[in-house]
Amino acid sequence: AGVGGSGGGAGAAAGAAEEGRGAGPAWRLKASSPRRARFRFLGDPPRSLLATREYARRPAFVSRGAGVRDRPSPRCCRGVLGAAQGRAPGFGFVSSGRRYRGEGILPASPQDVWECIKPVAGGPRTKWDQNVKDFEVVEAVSATVSVCRTTTPSAFMRIISPREFVDVVLMKQFEDGTMLSAATNVEHPLCPPQPNFVRGFNYPCGCFCIPLPGEPDRTQLLSFFQTDLGGYLPQTVVDSFFPASIAGFYSNLTKAVKALKA
Repeated sequence: AGVGGSGGGAGAAAGAAEEGRGAGPAWRLKASSPRRARFRFLGDPPRSLLATREYARRPAFVSRGAGVRDRPSPRCCRGVLGAAQGRAPGFGFVSSGRRYRGEGILPASPQDVWECIKPVAGGPRTKWDQNVKDFEVVEAVSATVSVCRTTTPSAFMRIISPREFVDVVLMKQFEDGTMLSAATNVEHPLCPPQPNFVRGFNYPCGCFCIPLPGEPDRTQLLSFFQTDLGGYLPQTVVDSFFPASIAGFYSNLTKAVKALKA
């Protein structure tokens, strides 16, 4: 959910044990497919999403464990917005859960990929992304910054019930043609927690649509996810859900961009 698109999921069935918070064993998941999608836990991430354009070119790391708990705060919002203006943000990638990186090559131009994933009301995301049920703009701060609410359906054989996420979202285009959608959780007076939904939290996350030199009809999509689903979930459920969800995100997006080109 959130901007990375894979934050979905929801609270567990009654009686489930509280979601574990330990770092657990470090591991890698590498999914071999024609899309060359790869998913890994990350460690020692950069201090802002905008710094990941260089960071993304380095070898991926294995997680060294969970970071410090960081609940919603205006400071997080200032960090994302400040990074967009070239200022050093006051936060890094921190959460009580795990961090994921997804990477894939999509058979479409950056503009077509962006058209499918850009975080705007009425966009196609709700049609192709199985983890996004509804997306609404709560407040438009500027042409590129908005506060948004995303809801997700139940998942994982209904073990995970519907979730809602409220984020401040930034859209930015760089000189080299790279397009970024970045987000982090925020509280907003017009969007209190709703009944029948569990409030989840997206920590700094986002997607980069990166042009490939000499290949105008292919795009590298680099995604970073770190989501706290909230509620009470066994850690085994959480650890199983996210890799499958990210793989589904890339698979469904590939189908969406092909349909857009048809």
